[in-house]
Amino acid sequence: MSKSKLFQQRKINLFNRNISFKNLNLNKNFDKSFSTFNNENKENKFIKIEEDFDPLTNKKTGVLKVFFNNPSKLNAMTVSLGEEFRKTIETLSIQQTLKALILTGSGKAFSAGGDLDFLSARTKISAKENYEEMLLFYNRYMSMRTLQIPILAAINGDAIGAGLGVALATDLRIVASDAKLGLTFTKLGIHPGMGSTHFLPKIVGPQIAAKMLLTSEIIDGKEAVAIGLALAHYPKENVLEETVKLARRIAAVSPAAVKQLIPTLRGQLDTTLTCALEREATAQAITYQAPDLIEGLKAVIEKRSPNFE
Repeated sequence: MSKSKLFQQRKINLFNRNISFKNLNLNKNFDKSFSTFNNENKENKFIKIEEDFDPLTNKKTGVLKVFFNNPSKLNAMTVSLGEEFRKTIETLSIQQTLKALILTGSGKAFSAGGDLDFLSARTKISAKENYEEMLLFYNRYMSMRTLQIPILAAINGDAIGAGLGVALATDLRIVASDAKLGLTFTKLGIHPGMGSTHFLPKIVGPQIAAKMLLTSEIIDGKEAVAIGLALAHYPKENVLEETVKLARRIAAVSPAAVKQLIPTLRGQLDTTLTCALEREATAQAITYQAPDLIEGLKAVIEKRSPNFE
């Protein structure tokens, strides 16, 4: 097999490996409460799970809240967070009573995006290594789209870069009115990633998406609703509550119908997602080798505008 064909096959294998759940231990008791699951898995430092209960009957609603739980780092997208998230999705994938999932952030941010140390490390390895690393990185977070239930993002605060990319990969988004949202990759000196070039044009249209991606524009929650990026905006203290209300409405309809509807709604998007992630990984791997990223990182650390040549 030629080197080019071998490399292409490795690309396919990388994606398939990351969305495969064949290694799950099906003998575990997944009917136990998720609060118990959370307590027994203390190695999870960056993911928190909460079940939702009907306020009148105190019965489980089938809605689960999953928190990015590293508020001191503004829930930055890291390998550790992504791996815990992927494992959580594996566990949830065979939970038959789950009807809707809410993804949100602990503290004042949904996610501030890529971790600076992770990005800095990208400048020290080859483009080929970066390509493979980024595909693995994306797929840890995109694994949530293998769940055949609605995923709602309660964007409780700022969602920047890869953090907004993850939110775009959910089915419904409710946002804090004053949250800052932006795909600020080009201002940092790299090609956009985390599926953002795939999802954003299909959500807000190609022209608005191109403007946001090319300029690294930051908008607030109100504008996000105006352009169709989010369903509704609320004061930040009400975002999770309002998202839970919507999730409960979904949980009250036929689970069998919803389970079939979700792949229908996602169908075309997911058919081409693999190619989109491969393109993003390729382009990011190239821009990681350019001096612009080093300048972009310095500008962030020094809290100034970058000076690209």
